[in-house]
Amino acid sequence: MSRRDDRRQRIEDAFAEFQRAVSAALGSVAREHRALATEHAKDMFEFTVRGMGVDKALQDVALKDVTPFLTVDEKRTKNPRRAPLSMSQFDERLAQIKHDWEQSFHEWTSTGPEQLAELVNSVAAGPASWPHESWLGHPGTHDGSEGVPELWRIGTGVVTSAPTAAPFPVAVPLLDQAHLHISSTSDSRQLADTLVETLLLRVLSHFQPGLVHVHVWDVGQLTGSLPGLYPLTRANLLTVHDPARLHELLDELSEHIRQVHTKVLVDGHLTVRSVSGEGRRTEPWRVAVLFGNRKALKEDQQQQLQRVARNGLACGVQLFIVDIPITINSPVETVSLRSDGSATCTMTGKHVTVTLDPALPRTLVPRACAAIAEKREERRSRMGKFEDLLPDRPWTENSSAGVIAPVGFDDGEQVCVQLGDTSPHALIGGPSGSGKTNFLYAMLGSLCARYSPNELELYLLDFKEGVSFAQFAPGRKDPSWLPHARLVGVNVNTDREFGVALLRFLSDEMRRRADAAKQHEVTKLEHLRAEDPTGLWPRIVAVIDEFQYLFGERDQVTAAATQLLEDVARRGRSQGIHLVLSSQDVSGIEGFWGKSAIFEQFTVRIALPKARRVLAEPQNDAAVELPRWHAVINHESGVKPGNEICRIPDSTAKGTMDSLQLDLWNREKGRAPGLFDGSKIPLIDAVTDFSDLRPGDASPTVLLGQVIDVAGSAARVRFARTPGRNIAVIGSVVQDAAAVLGGAAASLGRQHRAHEAVFTLACLVEEAMPSALHLAKRLSADGHDASVVTINGIKDVLTRTAAELQSINTGQSEAPLKPHYLVLYGVDAAQTLLEQKDPATRMSGVDSLRTVLKHGPENHTHVLGWWRGVTRLKASLPPGVYDDIGAWVAFDVQGKELLSLGPEQVMSWSPRPRRGLFFDRFEHSRPQVIIPFDTGEAP
Repeated sequence: MSRRDDRRQRIEDAFAEFQRAVSAALGSVAREHRALATEHAKDMFEFTVRGMGVDKALQDVALKDVTPFLTVDEKRTKNPRRAPLSMSQFDERLAQIKHDWEQSFHEWTSTGPEQLAELVNSVAAGPASWPHESWLGHPGTHDGSEGVPELWRIGTGVVTSAPTAAPFPVAVPLLDQAHLHISSTSDSRQLADTLVETLLLRVLSHFQPGLVHVHVWDVGQLTGSLPGLYPLTRANLLTVHDPARLHELLDELSEHIRQVHTKVLVDGHLTVRSVSGEGRRTEPWRVAVLFGNRKALKEDQQQQLQRVARNGLACGVQLFIVDIPITINSPVETVSLRSDGSATCTMTGKHVTVTLDPALPRTLVPRACAAIAEKREERRSRMGKFEDLLPDRPWTENSSAGVIAPVGFDDGEQVCVQLGDTSPHALIGGPSGSGKTNFLYAMLGSLCARYSPNELELYLLDFKEGVSFAQFAPGRKDPSWLPHARLVGVNVNTDREFGVALLRFLSDEMRRRADAAKQHEVTKLEHLRAEDPTGLWPRIVAVIDEFQYLFGERDQVTAAATQLLEDVARRGRSQGIHLVLSSQDVSGIEGFWGKSAIFEQFTVRIALPKARRVLAEPQNDAAVELPRWHAVINHESGVKPGNEICRIPDSTAKGTMDSLQLDLWNREKGRAPGLFDGSKIPLIDAVTDFSDLRPGDASPTVLLGQVIDVAGSAARVRFARTPGRNIAVIGSVVQDAAAVLGGAAASLGRQHRAHEAVFTLACLVEEAMPSALHLAKRLSADGHDASVVTINGIKDVLTRTAAELQSINTGQSEAPLKPHYLVLYGVDAAQTLLEQKDPATRMSGVDSLRTVLKHGPENHTHVLGWWRGVTRLKASLPPGVYDDIGAWVAFDVQGKELLSLGPEQVMSWSPRPRRGLFFDRFEHSRPQVIIPFDTGEAP
């Protein structure tokens, strides 16, 4: 055989093998397909039989033509054909189905009723299912925090076709889950009334009075429906509506649903039930009972009823619809009453006959309703206290979607302030004495009791001359603090820069959170916390009392505050940063002229008695006649429909907020908040930046005072070996100047080892001598060489120092100088003496001073001098050359006098007590306001 023929044979063999493999695979697939088709046919046959009933199927000859089983023609394997089921196969299959069904049915009828009874008892405890003897006449105590019964009993059911008629309880889902539709005949209408009355009493007796409000409308009568419930009307728990005004009831329910959506269902919540969570029910249920006459409603009423039904369950609106034909796209359970008194319902199906529970005793129903009304009135009339605002268990709520704080009471029920994505910021207004501090304490106490410090951080700032927030930081009498507080600012009415610093801090934090959210590809705090569960992302609430001081003048502070406030107000909501601004008179804020967009972000408006311009004027004047201790809470930008008037409990008395703070502090102390008290001068030894200084840095840091910022950081100048590293203090007040010089020298002393540096303290004015001696004593105690000279020795010191510098600069001396700091008190006092020239050298003391200022910094020699005026400082410097003074602090000097020494921003400076304007020409683009340190000098 040739090679070509051999190759051909191998190809044919391989192809034959391939054909056999394909044939085998196709045969296997065909067998599997026939098996699956047969199984499917069997299932469909059984489904048909079960749907029509086994007994009926046995009598249905037409079923015998069904071809559920596939057979295969042996001669035509590629085309399976259908063969009719034989009579024996049909009877055999039906018998098997009947046997299986009877066995399953028997098992259910023997154990099912007992299981249903256990189920109802487990999800419908108390009045929801128990006999009336155990609950009728006893007002409920549940506030919704322990869950809502899933089912409510209506009667007893039996399966009529069961061999043994074992009864079981029948219950229907109601509140938040499904509406109830009842249809009756003329003979069974009384049973419908009984069913409605019993269910209402079960619901009313389960919950705390006030959590369920009932509305009744009857097309056929004005006052005849459910007469046993009428005692509820005196507590406003039952409202009977005019038969001719169904549209008004539907309008009322629609408006209520709208308000719930705008005020309660915020931050991603879909139902009131999800807002409440495990806490107290935040919104009462409204049960609307509509009695019809089996005729359809008008088209417009039908459409409105459909809208209420579709949106009502999520908002706590429950419908009982009796004898009104309806078609609604919402969960609804139907109970159909027959003329013989029996019933069927969609919960149990058509094969179960339901016998309704007997009517409640006629004499007990009004008594029970009277007891509920009395309890409601008792709760409404009680004076809510501060502790009633607090939860039973502290720190159990989550702030991911927002925070909620009960602040007062309306008819005994809590009224809350909510801060979240849809109600991001709050504006509080009220004149002096209207109770703003009391309201703020109530709100802060309620928030801190509900949310842990990991869920909520507070930044508290009080501009007026008071100590409203001082108790939230540790003090001499009370070492405790509010664990949630991160910053407390008091007495800052003259330090408007601190308000700007707080807003700048919030703006920076907002950007930090936005960057983190961007990394996790989310846009809001709630989603960031879900994506980064290990990160610490609490809600931030910043409260600024008397915030109008921030915008009191037309200057750079107002401009910066307005810009920052607008930024935080617009973008802070998505990052969990909320502002609460309080003011006596919003109308006086000049900084907001033309900035109405800022106020649009403050959708939560709180008006205290006699407050103006907080609510939407002139349409909403609810605060004008408001009594003392009350407030209008409005979450809809101040428009009148959003008003909630409540009484604010006393939250400032002893044993209220102070006791809560101590309890929370003992629970978790955490880190003490930073405290900025504008009435106090910071002690230098208590400043972290000062205590952190250590020897060894070639370019020591000079601390001049405390910057007015959130961190409480120190104003600092680096004494590098570069020209101009000298400091001038300008002003006429000895105390201020001595404080800056003392703090600067003390900070330098901490950065040098013993005898490593030389301090020359020149006291040129008698008033400064105590300060100079105190500083020398302090430096000497630290092991430094510190000497004090008077006006008689200053010229020699400057001449000698200038000569040393000249010898180094000319190369006559190569020995490096020790760090030398010349601290000069009142340089200008020696001006006349220094201007005198040496007859031999023709050099004056002023020339020596200028040499030291010019060449000293490059050789570890620096001047820290005090001049009592700008002109006096300029006299010590070369004409028109001020670069040798690289940094300065000015006190009682007007801004226009400083213009030649600094940028344009100094023009806005107006002197104020114990505050200086600091500028370092090598570091700053704009000056900073600082507070000089207290160096511990005895007064």
